[in-house]
Order: sequence, then C-alpha cells, then structure tokens
Amino acid sequence: MMQPLLQVDDLTVTFHPKKGEGLPVRAVGGVSFSLDSRETLCILGESGSGKSVTLRALMGLNPPRRTELGGRVRLAGQDIVGASESRLSALRGGTVAMIFQEPMTALDPVFTIGTQIAETVRRHEGIGRREARARALELLERVQIPSAARRLDAYPHELSGGLRQRAMIAMALSCRPRLLLADEPTTALDATVQIQVLLLLRQLQQELGMGLIFVTHDLGVASEVSDRIAVMYAGRFVEEAPIARFMAGPLHPYAKGLLGATVHGDSKGMPLTTIGGAPPRLDRPPPGCAFAPRCTAARPECSQALPELREVGPARTARCILVPGTRHTELEAA
Repeated sequence: MMQPLLQVDDLTVTFHPKKGEGLPVRAVGGVSFSLDSRETLCILGESGSGKSVTLRALMGLNPPRRTELGGRVRLAGQDIVGASESRLSALRGGTVAMIFQEPMTALDPVFTIGTQIAETVRRHEGIGRREARARALELLERVQIPSAARRLDAYPHELSGGLRQRAMIAMALSCRPRLLLADEPTTALDATVQIQVLLLLRQLQQELGMGLIFVTHDLGVASEVSDRIAVMYAGRFVEEAPIARFMAGPLHPYAKGLLGATVHGDSKGMPLTTIGGAPPRLDRPPPGCAFAPRCTAARPECSQALPELREVGPARTARCILVPGTRHTELEAA
C-alpha cells in the first residue's frame, strides 16, 4: 500500500510568551490528517482558528524559540517535528513550498521579480545565473503573466495584485515541490482575478502532480478547488468530509453556520444566517466544546467534556455530541 505524501498525527502547536507576559497559547490542539499526491485538502475556518499556524508548522516557519510542537508530521518519508533548521531548509522549496496570503509583504520590494525567482532556483538547485533567469522566465510564462520577459525586470510595486500573486505562485513552483501550501492566496483579489488564480492553481497542480493544502475562510473558494474539506475551530478539526458531501449537508453546528452565512447555489431566496459571539481565547479556552458558548443547540454536557472526532460515514468525521456516532472524552485526555 502506498504511503501518503503527507501524514499528520495529533499535531499540536503551543506558543510560549516571554516570562510574565501571559499564558501559553495552544494554537493547534491535536490535528490529524493525510494527503496524497494530486489531492487537494481545504482547511476552512474563521480568522484565529489555527489554519495558518498549521501550515507554518508543516514548513517549520513558526518562531522556533517560543514554539513547542507535538505529535508527528511525516512529509515524503521524512519527519518534520524535531527536525534541525538545516534539514528543514533543505526540504523547503523542493519538497514543500508555500504561497503566502499577501504577496506585497512576502516579496522583497528592492529586488525585481526575476531576480527573486532566479535566486530561489539557484539556492536550491545550484545552477548558473543565466540558466536561473531562463527558468524564471519559463515560470512567469507558465503562470500566464502577460509580457513575461518584460515583467522579469519589474519590481513588486509595479505589478497589480493579481500579477503579484501569480509571481508568488511562480516562485513557489520554482523548485517543483511535491507539496504546495496556499495560505488564503486570493483574499486580496477581486472576484474575476480570484477565479483565474484558483483555476491556475488547479491546472498547475494536475500538471506537476502536487499535493495541495488550501487555507481559506471563504466556503465558495473551498468548493471550487478542494477534494476534501476540514473545518477548523479553536485549533481543532470539528468536521472533515469530501467536498460534495459537505456541501450537501454539513454535520457540525459550526460548519452549518458557515454554510448558512455563505451565498451558494442552493441559497437563492433564503436569508443568510450569522454565528453570534466570537471565537474563544486560546490562552484561556472554555471547558468542554470550544464552540458551545456560541452554539444555539448546546446542551449542559457540551461544557463539561470535549467530544471526540469520530467517523460518522465514509471518509467523514465530526466532533459533536449532536452528531450520531460521536461521544465525549475526558478533558485531560484531550
């Protein structure tokens, strides 16, 4: 049986503040999933739910001095948790790459687009400047940047938001990674450009045979690009399912709230709903189910113990006592 490209088991990420400046923050509280080549997993949730922290943990990009990682992450046969910085650096680019949310902060404003892409290629593949520049041009053409030869010598501020995002995608693909992480790469783009970038990512993924993890808070975006969806709340997955089954009817109350607050094909003529309240503080999480204080269907027992994430159907899991097949676990064990 083939091993998955990525296997994550009970990943935890805890941030420790400076002495006397507060309590530790458990940003990711035990996440498990796997991903195959050519497969797309979308992690969906509100801001602060732990989505970006999870991606950064897979790259080893969270602040090392104040970050405590737990669990196991195995990428292309190599363990990530506990790996040295030199080993992680060797994995970045060729094995795993990331598209960041805002290209204006991820791209260096004092170097041209071509220089930045070429330098990435030279760093990981050890080729000459001329060959690296030719590769940079090929990549800009591949991500469908018009007048690619001229854009090589453009600075980030000289490009539109859509072109900057395409340049960021080109840089991420420069060393032909096996796993691509996309952290809300279309958030700052208008709807037309957003669709173009999503279609481009899907096309490039199939051409290159990559696994793709796509992080977003937009359910419409998730439905366009993903094979599977994982809904994240307060650092934990509360539901995971194939995208078609999820869109046909989410099971967890939080997932239902997200779908109810989103305009989609089946919502025509129906009023949009809202989720009251705000996400919990992760340095002082509530007892039991973290969503219970905001859940209109909550019962007293929801605030006493944490529900397990359990299978409730083929390739489908949920973490809620209202969903048949789930049950509570002791808080200490969680």
